[in-house]
Amino acid sequence: MQTVLIVDDNQAVRTALEMLFSLHDLKVVCAADADEGMACLERHSVDLVVQDMNFTQDTTSGEEGIELFARLREREPDLPVILLTAWTDLETAVELVKAGAADYVAKPWDDVKLMTTARNLLELREASQRSRQLTCARSASRRKLRDRFDLCGIVYESDAMHELVTLATKIAHADVPVLITGPNGAGKEKLAEIVQANSGNAGGPFIKTNVGALPADLMESELFGAEAGAFTGAHHAREGRFEAAHGGTLFLDEIGNLSLDGQAKLLRVLQTGEFERLGSSETRHVNVRVISATNSDLRQAVAEGDFREDLFYRLNVIELELPPLGERVEDILPLAAHFLDQRCVLTPEAETALTHYPWPGNVRELQNSLKRACLLAQDGRIGAADLQLTNGAMSSPTAGTEPDRAQVLAALERARGVVAKAARQLGLSRQALYRRMEKFGIQK
Repeated sequence: MQTVLIVDDNQAVRTALEMLFSLHDLKVVCAADADEGMACLERHSVDLVVQDMNFTQDTTSGEEGIELFARLREREPDLPVILLTAWTDLETAVELVKAGAADYVAKPWDDVKLMTTARNLLELREASQRSRQLTCARSASRRKLRDRFDLCGIVYESDAMHELVTLATKIAHADVPVLITGPNGAGKEKLAEIVQANSGNAGGPFIKTNVGALPADLMESELFGAEAGAFTGAHHAREGRFEAAHGGTLFLDEIGNLSLDGQAKLLRVLQTGEFERLGSSETRHVNVRVISATNSDLRQAVAEGDFREDLFYRLNVIELELPPLGERVEDILPLAAHFLDQRCVLTPEAETALTHYPWPGNVRELQNSLKRACLLAQDGRIGAADLQLTNGAMSSPTAGTEPDRAQVLAALERARGVVAKAARQLGLSRQALYRRMEKFGIQK
């Protein structure tokens, strides 16, 4: 049950407010002056303060209320405070609201309006407390992961990526193939590095091969090697990528482009560890863990006969599905800071442009955009125009309209109370968001 502290020297006022809040299932503690009110904070966990501006008979200056508010702020900066004012205190109350008070209510008050304001503040405080608890838990979980595993310098903030990276570390020691799926440029190779770095083969070679970049007539020789004379230009015997990766890990990117004949040979290596070089009948044996990646829909390729079903299930013992950057907006600014030249800074307008852009080219496009922007920026300050994202930018979620109270609360919840981040989500400046929060009785 949430607790309201009422500080007022008038017994009738305290009794009326205590009855009002109690009828709405709120615990109430009362104090007659500032010192007694501060003592109540020592004894109780208080969620909202309703304070008078004067605590001495015939005093109307409001100085006592100012002093109490300052003491409350010093002790608990985030504690919401509603000021009870008479008309003589109105100017002082307005100044305190500018200084951080949640709201002011004129005497005699309207019960419905007072309860609406109080409920809004209590709901926001409860949401903020939950958010802080979640943030602490998230931070602890991420520190623990970084302490236990080699994350290869990966940069992320989103829960989706944290879950994926956690899964990658969990399956790293399992000696089974891993299939990483996701769009080009999203970071599939980085996930492969994390799996390899935390595997039992971490001390062995880590060979990376982009199957999609290999010519079809050279693909098999690249993977499995070739004897001298196996094809035109093969003057010397050479080992393939599997032999080079013996005792370690082989990363096969764009596995969906492997020919059907190459798929059959790959299936055999996965099942038995055996293969022959092109042009040779000698069977060779290797111990290699295969991590493959693709931006293709392999299930659809299987259905169309372009990819072997038995190979698909062999590769897909563990699947890590990487979402596109546009679906994990929380990662955009941390990645941007990571890629940014140390001599450059992003303006607030540039940050807004980055978070509203769909990033069809994913992390790779973000990196290239920032490299270009650093060259174009004047005095190292990167503006929205320097990013050159206007052709593909998504409109702000509230473009052309002002967000309502529910949208503001939802944005603050997603941003865990960080006003600048919530403002970017809503397409507003921080000042504009503060004005909306003040209008709706929402405290930071």
